[in-house]
Amino acid sequence: MKDGKKADSKEVAQLLKGFGKDIARDIHAQKSPKFKTMSRTKSNIIFNKKEGYLTLGKATEERSFLNVAQTKRFMQTVAIASKCNKFLSENLHTSIRGLFYQLKYSLGEDIDENIFSEQAESNPLIEDLEASLGVKRESLNLTANRKGVLAGNMKVLDRYGGEETETNTAKLGRSGWTIPSDVDNEIEFVDVKAKYVLVVEKDALWQRLNEDGFWKKENCILISPQGQAARGARRLIRKLADNDLPVYVFNDGDAWGWYIYWTIKTGSINLAYVGSEIATPEARFLGVTMSDLEQYDFLKKMTLKASEVDLKRAQEMLGYPWINQHKEWEEELKLVLKLKVKLEQDTLQGPRLTFVDEYIKDKIKNKEWLP
Repeated sequence: MKDGKKADSKEVAQLLKGFGKDIARDIHAQKSPKFKTMSRTKSNIIFNKKEGYLTLGKATEERSFLNVAQTKRFMQTVAIASKCNKFLSENLHTSIRGLFYQLKYSLGEDIDENIFSEQAESNPLIEDLEASLGVKRESLNLTANRKGVLAGNMKVLDRYGGEETETNTAKLGRSGWTIPSDVDNEIEFVDVKAKYVLVVEKDALWQRLNEDGFWKKENCILISPQGQAARGARRLIRKLADNDLPVYVFNDGDAWGWYIYWTIKTGSINLAYVGSEIATPEARFLGVTMSDLEQYDFLKKMTLKASEVDLKRAQEMLGYPWINQHKEWEEELKLVLKLKVKLEQDTLQGPRLTFVDEYIKDKIKNKEWLP
């Protein structure tokens, strides 16, 4: 949906009703009711090299009620669709956790079985429904926990609950603007006055840079996804990039920090079905890198021992074609495996607290980033 325009709930409701009518038609024709969804198996995940993000291939999967192995999942997906249709008709929203509790009830007095016993059952079926209908869960009136914070020179128009609220994200002090899980429906970003976007992995470093007024001095939008970026934060970064703002990412110098970067840049395997909307292929990685050890002597005393899990993740990343196509990233990952160390972005506060500001500015000025 276009920025600032509410997703057409009537259109989404029609898709849900069409989903139900197709099932009803099969029943009336005395056929096994069924529906198709995009296959989200690893074998159907494709790296679109031209566009630079992960997406789904053309393979589909059929869910059939009379297939013993699929009966329960079929019924559960239909129950989710029914509830989402109800939420849309009532113009009410709930979290994916709230949906789980809406459907956590017994199938009948004489049946010792719930529709859902754990949220781990309902979450992937929400994704099945998204992929089947071709809409994001946010347009089904489903939300997730808010995660991420932003500061910078822009305004947010939020048309929520029948009211319009304007927030100046340059006037929120130490708290910043909390990024909602849905940054599309009824939200518009206006008066964006910035030269670039800086994404900082850790909230603590975001606070350090915010206290320094880094975003004011450098005229940038300062974001922290607070660890792994949630869908809302990734979608927001994509929307800001669509405003012709360069995106720089500043994370830890280990396989996990780098993996977080790549989920922002190319999307993720789990969310490949919405890859074009949450990936930012033009993003660049500022650091921290293993090559920084040669450029900044003090960092050699700041390394931490990489765990076996760290090393395993680095080895896995070497096998990803969207990463190993870049020689620079191959070298970084091989250095981690060779040196068996890692660097946290916090180490850049070692010489003095404001050194991190200089590090970022120098990297951007000298174009010392990784693709």
